[in-house]
Amino acid sequence: MSLKWNALISPVILDLPPSGIRRFFDLATEVTGIISLGVGEPDFVTPRLIRESACYSLEKGYTMYTANAGLLELREEIAAHLQNQYSVHYEPRDEVLVTVGTSEALDLALRAIICPSDEVLIPEPCYVSYASCTIMAGGVPVPIRTTAEQHFQLTAEQVEAAITPRTKAIIINYPNNPTGAIMGKAELERIAAVVKRHGLIVLSDEVYDKLTYEGTHTCFATLPDMKDHTILLNGFSKGYAMTGWRLGYVCGNREVIAAMTKIHQYTMLCAPIMAQKAAIDALRRGQEDIISMVNSYNQRRRLVVKGLSDIGLPCFEPKGAFYAFPSISHTGLSSEQFAERVLREAKVAVVPGNALGASGEGHIRISYASSTENLVEALDRIGKFLKTVL
Repeated sequence: MSLKWNALISPVILDLPPSGIRRFFDLATEVTGIISLGVGEPDFVTPRLIRESACYSLEKGYTMYTANAGLLELREEIAAHLQNQYSVHYEPRDEVLVTVGTSEALDLALRAIICPSDEVLIPEPCYVSYASCTIMAGGVPVPIRTTAEQHFQLTAEQVEAAITPRTKAIIINYPNNPTGAIMGKAELERIAAVVKRHGLIVLSDEVYDKLTYEGTHTCFATLPDMKDHTILLNGFSKGYAMTGWRLGYVCGNREVIAAMTKIHQYTMLCAPIMAQKAAIDALRRGQEDIISMVNSYNQRRRLVVKGLSDIGLPCFEPKGAFYAFPSISHTGLSSEQFAERVLREAKVAVVPGNALGASGEGHIRISYASSTENLVEALDRIGKFLKTVL
């Protein structure tokens, strides 16, 4: 007798929707001649010095496991980097954990702190994994809607209004995926006051911190009394063009890091040693490459925002990350309808806004981590498509 697998799979997983981003990525592979502005991945090859470091580590025979928490040398470099960049101190031995990407860091953090029915506040639009990982950890995601009118910035008043006796944590992501919004220090301090008053945990996803084009990024842990409230998530994928290397890190209170390490050692064991060796050199010698990439992204950002406006798609000006989040509500199409039609009719892959939370409806996400040539051609194609719709 064959098993009825659908009845045997966890109802939590069955009810979990698949990633809306990946659905459109898969659709794009079915259409020839596509310009993909969908997946948030740098179009730069990982800088040479980082690649050479990994090759050298292989030549030297570094193909073994590391400590669960990662190479101590890498953890020391991460701690030194945060000290130099943001003047925040973490002990490398027990307050830093190297993970398999920032996504694993998020998953570990939620599983380490969430008890059944704990609520997690999640500003939207947001990265697709926040709500799903909360649910898989047994928690309840509580969305907080942000809008272009408020520059997609979370306010202290919104946080205060969303808190209930079951609220345990809040996820903050600035520079933001998908909107490109950033947050100033003053407003973050107001949110920090609410966090302190209610004893909340902050999961601060700062993986786009190096991609800040206007102003200065504020590390949430540096705010008054916030280091002990903050689980700091970061990684090498975006700033160092190391997406496929799958390397991230998390910093925080030693007790929560110990709990996360316990989960990590039973699941991932450790991040790949070759990637860890390369990351050491990235932190020590990779700053010039970062500056060059950021300057290029900044030029493309201006091109895309102006281009979207010229073809009739109003767009909030992103000031970080590498995304634009234009409104398509005036077209009369839902975000999914727009994304599917522009894929099939204009051969441009974008992400529907509702894949990034219900608050993203009426928008699409465009990644400008693509060549200028591709961006110009994609804007032209979208513009011609709009003339058939409006």
